Amino acid sequence: MDDLAPRLRAIADLTVATIREEGGRHEYDGRIADLSPEGVRAGLARLGAGEPQDDPHDEAHLAAVEQGLRYELGELELHRSNPGYHLEELDLCCYDKAYAPEAERRSAVERHLAAWPDAVDAAIASLDRVSAPVATALLPGARGLADGVPAGVPEKLRAGALAAHGRLIAHLEYAAAEGDPSAALGGAALARLMGTSEAAEVDLGRLAEQADAERDRLTALLAESAARIDPDRPALDVARTLVRDHPDSFGVLDAARAWTDYSIEFTRERDLVPYHDGECLVTTSPASRRWATAMLSWSGPAEPDGPTYYYVTPPDPAWEPREAAEWLEMFSATTLPGITVHEVAPGHFSHGRALRRAPGQVRRTLFSMSFAEGWAHYAEEMCLEEGFAAAAARRFPDGGLTAAHLEIGVWLEALIRVTRLASAIGVHTGALTVEEATRRFAADTHLTGPAARAEAERAAHDPTYGRYTWGKLVILGLRDQARARWGADFSLKRFHTAMLDLGSPPLGLLGTALERG
Repeated sequence: MDDLAPRLRAIADLTVATIREEGGRHEYDGRIADLSPEGVRAGLARLGAGEPQDDPHDEAHLAAVEQGLRYELGELELHRSNPGYHLEELDLCCYDKAYAPEAERRSAVERHLAAWPDAVDAAIASLDRVSAPVATALLPGARGLADGVPAGVPEKLRAGALAAHGRLIAHLEYAAAEGDPSAALGGAALARLMGTSEAAEVDLGRLAEQADAERDRLTALLAESAARIDPDRPALDVARTLVRDHPDSFGVLDAARAWTDYSIEFTRERDLVPYHDGECLVTTSPASRRWATAMLSWSGPAEPDGPTYYYVTPPDPAWEPREAAEWLEMFSATTLPGITVHEVAPGHFSHGRALRRAPGQVRRTLFSMSFAEGWAHYAEEMCLEEGFAAAAARRFPDGGLTAAHLEIGVWLEALIRVTRLASAIGVHTGALTVEEATRRFAADTHLTGPAARAEAERAAHDPTYGRYTWGKLVILGLRDQARARWGADFSLKRFHTAMLDLGSPPLGLLGTALERG
């Protein structure tokens, strides 16, 4: 008997990769969602067929996800213009996590690889609207899928999968050369794309104003912290100097482990989240995920409890020294603490532990990434408010760190996130070109050159990547409401528990936390 309600199963069948990795639904191991034109039409037709949820909040959450899929795959037909949907389904890296015996996971990999040829044919049939900017931005990641094919798979299987992969790369290369030069969705489409699955109305003009105001606030905070280190230099110049103080390639994992242990310790001491259990392992990223400097893969709610993996990517030994040094700046003594708070505690790791206890299938299966990323981003500054910077400087006296160093790391990451929001709105409304967005990253953040360009290009294929700041701002607004409503009974623990009990809810439904918290 299927243990997943029919409406949830219909969503899962359209979003196999996400449901398998984030939700831990391993009945989907070795399977790939059918994102051909016919497959998507059939999948959308199955949405909504089933009983309503008993809990009104869960029904609203489920309905929002259904409406979001109808809009992005039905009306916008993003599976025709965005290869990211197809690349996610092809990716093998979910099997690197030790959620099951190795032999079982290896069998799933082989079944998955055997499905590549048909999945690539489906992708090529769908992808007839890929713009040049989107294809250009996603080609490196698409090529990297081949790196995830493990050694030891049968040669015939490998050859068939890689031949299919080659067909997909050729299709994307053609789009990069001949596709539409504009990736803009249009303002109305972006607003609906952001809001529909979040059960929220989005006013892009208002959100752009909020982004500018947040940038100005963060810039002032950065200037204040930087002046405590060097009052005679511009704040971004101070920051660009600080990020050059980083471990070498061999020291990256040790540094990440030290900050992982401390972020968990700090979160437990301040009792900031409802659950403090679980194991978080810091390890080198698998080959297929070395495009990311750091990321987290939690123990999914539907799988047996096991370690969470904080993946960290040292530079490739084949890189030139300058390229390696620029990569290592992400692990600087200034930035790595805040990044680890975001990824581990009280960020994604802590959130993952709460998701395992969230009541009901909806909350353990369907996750708003605007809430998930907004929560982790909110956690960074919230920890500063709770004294993290000063406490960490005392905890690691031999590192030469002051509270100002750690504050600067948080402000730098926040400035990148708020510039993503401004760039996404600008690029998709036509107010900014990718080149202009690149200049904005260079002006408003510590990123320069290729790093600034890469962030700007991401707006083209990830139009909702402003979700970090948007989610954070919604949570901060809700916190103000909770303080006013609960008065003397307000505490961070109560507020955080009320939100996390909802799982990873659409932003427009977060008010339930105030009603039930």
